[in-house]
Amino acid sequence: MIRMSVAGIGGFFLIFVQAYIVMFLKGFQTIDFGGISPFVTIWAMNFFFLFTILTHLKLWHDDRQPAREETCSEKDF
Repeated sequence: MIRMSVAGIGGFFLIFVQAYIVMFLKGFQTIDFGGISPFVTIWAMNFFFLFTILTHLKLWHDDRQPAREETCSEKDF
């Protein structure tokens, strides 16, 4: 649930970061997304991008803890 919330808010934030980068590189003053549908599509892509990154980090963190415990127990002997 937390990953979904962070991905939703982060995806919304990324839209503006990406728009700013495009405006800076191309010298535009504004960007027209073409309506709500393209805006939501970009938001959805950013949401799933962040959600997969957060899921990968969670799985890495969960696998890292048992691996540390195994290496610590091997060093004790």
